[in-house]
Amino acid sequence: MANKKQPNPIDIHVGSRVRLRRMMLGMSQEKLGESLGITFQQIQKYEKGTNRIGASRLQHIARVLTVPVSFFFEDAPGGVAGSETGADGMAEQPSASYVVDFLSSSEGIQLNKAFIRIKDAKLRRKVIELVRAMAGTDDEDQA
Repeated sequence: MANKKQPNPIDIHVGSRVRLRRMMLGMSQEKLGESLGITFQQIQKYEKGTNRIGASRLQHIARVLTVPVSFFFEDAPGGVAGSETGADGMAEQPSASYVVDFLSSSEGIQLNKAFIRIKDAKLRRKVIELVRAMAGTDDEDQA
């Protein structure tokens, strides 16, 4: 095969969840790498899915990021027994990928942190209404 091997969708998903959690904690790739005894370049490869994360390393990452190992597999492609997705799990992948990509972005993290600090539920609903009005979306698209 002359082509470079494409990363496995599960490896990409797990890597994106590592990135999401790391960013939620405000931790740099360098800091995570130091905690694991590896370089930030290796963290980059894990987060992109170009390098697969071994089981023991994933458990260590989970410990450092204070999440259960299962966190990295939530909404993973591939379908779950009893789900209504196809055998390849692609029915919800574009939506789930979009959400993870947004939440992994600097703006997504900032917006999420600020939104969570709003204690008044009515005010949170008003913020959602404001954003929907600015985006021009229907109220029927509520999730």
